[in-house]
This record gives sequence, structure tokens and C-alpha cells, in this order.
Amino acid sequence: MAIACLFIAGTVFSQSPSPMEQTYKRVLLKGGKTHIGNGEYMDNTIIGIEDGKIKFVMNGLTNPVNASDWDTIVDITGKHVYPGFIAPNITMGLTEIDAVRATLDFNETGAWNPNVRALIGYNMDSEVMYTVRTNGILVTQSTPRGGILSGTSSVMAMDGWNWEDAAYLQDDGVHLNWPQKYRRTGWWAEPGATSKNENYDKVKNEILDFFKAAEAYSKVKDHDDKNLKYEAMRGVFKGEKRLYIHADFAPEINDVIDFSREFNLKFPVLVGGYDSYLVAHRLKENHFSVILDRPHSLPRFEDDNVNAYYEIAGKLQSKGVLFCISNEGDMEVMNARNLPFLAGTAWAYGLTEEQAVMSITLNAAKIMGIDHKIGSLEKGKDATLYVSDGNALDMRTNKGYMAMVKGRFIVMDNHQMQLYEKYKKKYGLTSLD
Repeated sequence: MAIACLFIAGTVFSQSPSPMEQTYKRVLLKGGKTHIGNGEYMDNTIIGIEDGKIKFVMNGLTNPVNASDWDTIVDITGKHVYPGFIAPNITMGLTEIDAVRATLDFNETGAWNPNVRALIGYNMDSEVMYTVRTNGILVTQSTPRGGILSGTSSVMAMDGWNWEDAAYLQDDGVHLNWPQKYRRTGWWAEPGATSKNENYDKVKNEILDFFKAAEAYSKVKDHDDKNLKYEAMRGVFKGEKRLYIHADFAPEINDVIDFSREFNLKFPVLVGGYDSYLVAHRLKENHFSVILDRPHSLPRFEDDNVNAYYEIAGKLQSKGVLFCISNEGDMEVMNARNLPFLAGTAWAYGLTEEQAVMSITLNAAKIMGIDHKIGSLEKGKDATLYVSDGNALDMRTNKGYMAMVKGRFIVMDNHQMQLYEKYKKKYGLTSLD
């Protein structure tokens, strides 16, 4: 059965919507402006989807198809198609209301918690999740916080009945918070003096001691008395898990690189990386990738250019370092909806448009080790994609038309949109702008 347009956005719900049943086995999207996610762009495309997987992405003018071969055909002529945007290194699914402690489930007590799994706490009934995915963010890296070793993150889809449905990659990596060599007093509006952190060497040695013990433990296949913290580290030393090391400044980053070399880490990832471009050559030669902090942030030092954060992505791109963009920071879950606009800012300050798209799609998937499943619109990958009326990297034109997760259409609605329609109707307006 051919359908000119499949309308998803009008579905009404009062609470978190149920996942939609995957009724259509063979879906054809035709006429879109497709950002493949690997740096390529195609106009007037046809995208064939079968059993949740992408079968082909082709030029629709030179590759006609037989309409009778498809369960449904969705005409998206003139609209922009993207791989589902990926939000790394945030507490999505672990945070609901920042000001209500009972809704926060991302920080365990103690300093050494590699065995804490964000996966288990991932809440598919989160209301915030549905306000975020209407801007195209369909996958997240649900990440714990706190301590020295915060715990283990997982890569999760933002649709499903439970965390088992949502999991794209369980326990993808352990998160290590590296100490700062220098501390600054004051606050962002009135920064104070900078002083040396007298505990830096102490904490650094504690990290080294823990990793040496965990490495020795991992060399023994079976232990009569299992140590859960060391067990969680096995994958890091075997090269099955990433180690995400959170650090911002060049002195610490250099120590982080030396630390990675000492333990021969296969997949080290720098998270934060304000000074990463200053040591880009060392990061590249030691196989580091970088998850950048939120570009919409103030410069960290008084003498820095006001555009300092905006330009980091372009500088890393020019130096050949694999990176992606995150939204870590205050109210990071609620503000995750702005992720495509962060990429848009990077586009304005050094990246090309398709490189900016890659910074929140394929690059993120590569860094987390799931690029064989998602991150680009290529044959054999999951049909996790987003269709916008206009360019999704521009807040003026990003308007969600439809989206799919693992080949299943998802509800493109949330309680904020419902309230907009409610009060627009109440006052008899065509718009509340």
C-alpha cells in the first residue's frame, strides 16, 4: 500500500507514549535532502528500509522504484534527512528534574565505582526524553557521575519499553575523572586567583595504584573471591571497553596520555578537552579520540578569545583528531535538545556543514564503538533517522517531521508541544510567537 505522507506528529498522549508497533516491514522514503552522516550529501534521494535496516540510499531521479514493492511510501520531498543525532556523556535516563533529588540517579557514594552500571537505572518513562527527541536526538550515552571512577556508561536508544529494548551497546566504557593540577577560586562572573592543587599527586598515585591492582586482577581468568570493582575493569584492559578520561587542560591531558601509554589502553577517550587542540599531535599519535564539552560555554580563562569554545571543533578537525560534540554541563539532559545547534555553531566556526553533522552522528558512533550499527545512513545499518522540515542544525528551521528508531516510527510529540497547541487554541491564535 502506497501512502503519500505518514503523519506521526499529531499523536496525543497524556504521559510517556508507548513505543509504536512496527507495522511496516518495507518502507520507502522518497524525495529527501539526505545528509548521509559520513560527510556526503545527496539531493532527491530514495531510502529503502526493510525489517528495520537500511537497504539502500540512492538518487531518486536515476534509480526509479516499483511502488508495489513497498508496504508504505513516505513522500518527504524538500525535507532534510539525518542519521539520528547521538548525545554522548550526559545523564539522560538518570535525571528527570534537576532540582528534585529523588529524581536523580546518576551519582553513587564513594570514589571508586566502576561496577556501577548506568544501564540498570535508565528510565524509559522519562518525560524529558520525549522533549529531546523531537529535535532529532534519538540515541544517548547514559553516563554516571561523581567520584574518581564514576561507573560504566551504556549507549541507549530513546525509544523502547525498557532498558533491554533501548540498549544499543551495554557497558561501553568506564568513566575516570582526572584531578586538576590547578584550582581557581571565585565563580564564572568574578573568577578568583589560581592556586596549585596540593592533592594532585596524591590522587594521581591513587589512580595508578588502583589501575595496577585492577590490571593484575584481570590477568587471572577466574577468582574464587570476586572483586566487583576489579571485575568491571576487565574489559578496559582487554580492549573490550573504552576508558573515558575526563580532563580539560594541557598539563592534565599530557599526564592522561602518559597514563594511557603506561597501561597500553586500546580505546582511550578524552572527555572535556578544552585544551585538546594544543596537544592534538600527541592525542592523535596515541590513538585518542575526544568528546568535547558544550561549545555554548564561556571561555575558561580571561585572556581567551570570546569564541574559544566555538572554535575547538574546527581546530581538532584540521589536525585530524577524531572528535564529537556533547552537551555536558548545567541542566544537560533538558538542554540536550540543543545538540544539533551546538553542531551548527561549530559549522559557523570552522567545520563544513557535513563535518558538523558528523560531529553528532558518525563521529560519536565511532568513538563509542557502534558505527557498524548507527551513525550514518548506509546499507546494512539500523534505520535510526530523523526528518526535519528544514536544516536541523539551525534552530530557526529545525522542525521535526518524522523519525525512526531501529526502523520503527516513533511518536513526534511531547507535553510541551501539547501545551503550545492547547493555549494557542484557547486564545484563538494561529501562533504564539
